[in-house]
Parts: sequence; structure tokens; C-alpha cells
Amino acid sequence: MPEPSFYLMTAAFTLIGLTAVSLIALRGWRDWIALKTKELEQHREQYREDNPPSATSRIEVADLKERIRKLEAIAAGVEL
Repeated sequence: MPEPSFYLMTAAFTLIGLTAVSLIALRGWRDWIALKTKELEQHREQYREDNPPSATSRIEVADLKERIRKLEAIAAGVEL
């Protein structure tokens, strides 16, 4: 039968190994999250540069705002 110190040493080395693997995995996870964040920021910047708001979309937004204004006036009982 092995000595109790053998079990203690085995547990200590196992804990040290598990801690090291956990820290390495955590570092990898943080780096991966940082990479994905940078990719999203680059994609957003590229989308903004490549696709400025068109005149058609501005007209559509203005039309929708006018419709909402009219519906709110109808709901309030105001004649236009």
C-alpha cells in the first residue's frame, strides 16, 4: 500500500496541472473573444463606409414618419 504522502503529492500535482490547463484555456478564450470583437468592429466600419444611406431609404423613412404622424392625429381625434 502506498504511503499517504504519495496520495498528497499526486493530488498536488493534479491540482497544479488542472490549474495550468484552466489558465491556458481562459487565456485562449479571452483572445478568441477579442478577435471576434475586432472582426465585428471591422465589419461595422466596412458596412458604414460601403453603404451610406441612400436617398430612397431616406424617403421611405420620411414617408413612414408622416404616416405615423397622421395615425397619431386620427387617434387623438384631430382633423387633418
